[in-house]
Amino acid sequence: MLLETDLLPSFINAPIEKRPITNLKVLNEAYAYAKPSSFSRGMRIDLNGVTILLISGTASIDENGVSLHIGDFRAQLRRTYENITALLAAEGATWKDIVRTTCYLRDIERDYEAFNEERTRFFAELGLDPLPASTGIQAILCRPELLIEIEAIAMFHSHAI
Repeated sequence: MLLETDLLPSFINAPIEKRPITNLKVLNEAYAYAKPSSFSRGMRIDLNGVTILLISGTASIDENGVSLHIGDFRAQLRRTYENITALLAAEGATWKDIVRTTCYLRDIERDYEAFNEERTRFFAELGLDPLPASTGIQAILCRPELLIEIEAIAMFHSHAI
């Protein structure tokens, strides 16, 4: 008996490959980030020649899990970009592969102008065109000293590692 699934192209029935991503040179594992924690720094999904990187909320944290640049919004944002850049690099990607960011600011009224200036400068230095889709949200972050956290989605053509 011929099943409906037998008529689908073989890649549709293929399993989706996924695995966690990290870069311990700049950022500790998520389980040590905010205890208790039950998430990965990011997830790599390989699907029919396309790789998708889902990067969890990332902040100004070092390789030992220590919050950096307490009270300095701009420095925290730059470190957050550094951490995301390192996570991307660990998977062979760059900011040019980013298609979406979600940006969580502890105090959006106070910090949005500085956020937008730094983000505009950072994206211009990288020559991003087109710019990623983005949303800014005011939120309570997992540590009271953190002022900014960013999650990102990257997509690019590649072969599964």
